[in-house]
Amino acid sequence: ATLSGHSGAVVAVAVAPDGKTLYSGSEDKTVRAWALPGGECVATLSGHSGAVVAVAVAPDGKTLYSGSEDKTVRAWALPGGECVATLSGHS
Repeated sequence: ATLSGHSGAVVAVAVAPDGKTLYSGSEDKTVRAWALPGGECVATLSGHSGAVVAVAVAPDGKTLYSGSEDKTVRAWALPGGECVATLSGHS
């Protein structure tokens, strides 16, 4: 399946430990959550001011981390997608 929805290039992907959700980070500054295996976009996480270039899911599946060209890492609570922390300090 082709998962369409980002308005910029997709540069990072990660799969949840249970295999039911794929997360994609994009140059459009968002992370999208896709239900597997169907590929329906179930959430768009916004907040970064630069391209999202890295995504990772915690082993327990309860937190998603995204790294951005805006020099921050954001932590998102799963499954809701609320940003629970913004880690800054990179120069």
